[in-house]
Amino acid sequence: MQASEFPRAVAAAMSIASSRGLAVEDAVVLNDSNKLTLRLLPCDVLARVAPVAHQVAEFEVELAQRLAESGCPVAALEPRVEPRPYERDGFVVTLWTWYEPVAPQEVSPADYAGALERLHAGMRAVDVPTPHFTDRVEQAQRLLADRDRTPALADADRELLGDTLGRLRRVIGERGGAQQLLHGEPHPGNVLTTSNGLLFIDLETCCRGPVEFDLAHAPDEVGEHYPGVDRDLLRECRILVLAMITTWRWDRDDQLPDGRRLGTEWLSRIRAALDHNPLEAHG
Repeated sequence: MQASEFPRAVAAAMSIASSRGLAVEDAVVLNDSNKLTLRLLPCDVLARVAPVAHQVAEFEVELAQRLAESGCPVAALEPRVEPRPYERDGFVVTLWTWYEPVAPQEVSPADYAGALERLHAGMRAVDVPTPHFTDRVEQAQRLLADRDRTPALADADRELLGDTLGRLRRVIGERGGAQQLLHGEPHPGNVLTTSNGLLFIDLETCCRGPVEFDLAHAPDEVGEHYPGVDRDLLRECRILVLAMITTWRWDRDDQLPDGRRLGTEWLSRIRAALDHNPLEAHG
């Protein structure tokens, strides 16, 4: 979110929470990306704020409710208010349960895989219209094709990313196999370590595809503990996901701290991965 929007976004969240009877005196910024994430105090509520034009809050709220009812390991909405999106001053706000972090410790790959497997099991029982993972690939391809939005990307790097995205989209699509509802981005930043175990957040990225696409976002060791994984497909999905997130780092509007350095580092990783496992070998 643009820094100029911060004060209005914070004010909108505090005002909405107050109008619903929650005690709000302060807001602590926890994260700023496509959404602004706040901890509202002293009521201890997690607020997620986004411009009205750039959000899918209604979908996320409905899906979170349905998954929670199915016993999936997902963060819950705030129970003291009506579970729905709230709009004010050009922003949409959703209110979620605040989970006190447990003592810092490294999440074991087995626990991570187990939580993701339970999430996937619950998702198989939910029928909601969602984009396909290839739609996410297309978004990255469109960004690459728009030189005005990616002006700092060198031609050789643009060609590498475009070729990787296009060929892996085709190779993975031609594999066939089981597909289902996925989280879309179950990386460590979207996993909470709580006294209730691991909980997944940020469901707005849900899509359909093979479970290997989700596993590609998790640490490599997690895939070793997830049953029934297609190792070749997982390797291809990892390179695909790396190419996607690398492309997003070159967006002129990208706000990830240190994003450009990461984009450069990840380009080197893609080249190394392709040198080790050329795409032609799988196509």
